[in-house]
Amino acid sequence: MERWIKIMDTTLRDGEQTTGVSFTANEKLSMAKLLLTDLKMDFVEVASARVSNGEFEAVKNITSWAKQNGYLDQVEILGFVDGNKSLEWIESAGAKVINLLCKGSLKHLEGQLRKTPEEHVSDIKTLVAKAQKMGIRVNIYLEDWSNGMRESQAYVLFLLNQLKDEPIVRFMLPDTLGVLNPHETAMYCKMMVEKFPNLSFDFHAHNDYDLAVANVIEAIKAGFNCVHTTVNGLGERAGNAPISSVVAVIKDHLKMKTSIDERRLNQVSKLVESFSGIRIPSNKPLIGEFVFTQCSGVHADGDSKGNLYQNTLKPERFGRETSYALGKTSGKSNISKNLETLGLKLDPESLKRVTDKVIELGDLKETVTIDDLPYIVSDVLRSDPLSQKIKIKKYVISLSKGLSPSASVMIEINNEKFEAYSEGDGQYDAFMKAVKKIFVQRNKPLPKLLDYSVSIPPGGNTDALVETVITWKLYREFKTKGLETDQTTAAIMATEKMLNLLENSYDFEYKSA
Repeated sequence: MERWIKIMDTTLRDGEQTTGVSFTANEKLSMAKLLLTDLKMDFVEVASARVSNGEFEAVKNITSWAKQNGYLDQVEILGFVDGNKSLEWIESAGAKVINLLCKGSLKHLEGQLRKTPEEHVSDIKTLVAKAQKMGIRVNIYLEDWSNGMRESQAYVLFLLNQLKDEPIVRFMLPDTLGVLNPHETAMYCKMMVEKFPNLSFDFHAHNDYDLAVANVIEAIKAGFNCVHTTVNGLGERAGNAPISSVVAVIKDHLKMKTSIDERRLNQVSKLVESFSGIRIPSNKPLIGEFVFTQCSGVHADGDSKGNLYQNTLKPERFGRETSYALGKTSGKSNISKNLETLGLKLDPESLKRVTDKVIELGDLKETVTIDDLPYIVSDVLRSDPLSQKIKIKKYVISLSKGLSPSASVMIEINNEKFEAYSEGDGQYDAFMKAVKKIFVQRNKPLPKLLDYSVSIPPGGNTDALVETVITWKLYREFKTKGLETDQTTAAIMATEKMLNLLENSYDFEYKSA
């Protein structure tokens, strides 16, 4: 029989404990909807009880939507052994599930609660009984369980023996401080399953030693049927186990099933990146910008001869696609793959000259993108198929207190001048609206702006140039960049490059995949 593993995502609770992260009520509702409907998460932990009035309103919004759409039993709230306070907060917020935080190590029990194990058990049982009367389902966390297993196993076993017959649905065993290694995880989890075969266990990993995913694997192999994750690995300190990696490992290495729709992982990751303000590292497995990019020319050559450098992590599984980086390690195969994407084909000699130029730029640490290739081809072949047909000749941008930013623009297209004026929400927005007015007259579509990134090049001083990189989409995604002393000017340079790319593409009847 196929074994199914359930996933509880705690991005909205534990993930929000990432330093500097705070989600608004609307952001929490948007993410909860995506996690449950698009990503098809089994459970979502959306908040801690009694944190703030804002948190209360956020939970009410989520539970109201969840009740109307049949997801209420999948929405869970962290609560505390505090008499009726957490239960009443959860009930008032419209939720039906409490993840009750108990003490999973003697050190935490004595140091924080200053109670005996018997007193703690009594308090837990009283709260569970109250929850039953209120119609609230109970799961329990054994906080600091990992250190409890290391240092006070007798206490952990006492706690479970006392609670095993209570109406508790899932026992959540966290590596709260991220101290476990895979060997310990396997040993402790196996002990739990063997001693308490009738209980349902969750494993909650933290990534302090970069072992969270490895520990999740061992917990599942030991018999745990539910694991906790966060989107992008958000969480306290070094974070939690990232949902993207966990799902891929369960499918490919453990040959087990989850309910997660892999194709939506990248979309959800990008949304959480935007809401959290925590950038996804470029080399983050499965969701990083470069993880499906081949750099070596040998790899590109192998792929062209039978996908020799591809594995089971196909980018299409995750809503991504393979690309081939351009730089000093590029070979002719890299260049050919990128030229194919652009619909261009060169003879062997021309291809060699273009390859040499890309390598030369790479040696100078220049960033070479697929959108630079047409210009490099034009330069190397001493031809002019991609000449600058569009020039932004003049512009005046106004920013005044109390008035909307405005822009007047003159653009020269194939030696013909066009002018337009517009107001906008910002200086660059006003500029782009003026440009769009010109292109509406020409019946030429402009791409959608997806991302606008500004940075000072490495090693720059206070008077350094500003690099603006803009990501566009028209049939496919592409980037252009500008480098200037002023951010808006750099953005205008990047826009001019985009306009020329499209103008030349139109003339060549360019069609993007």
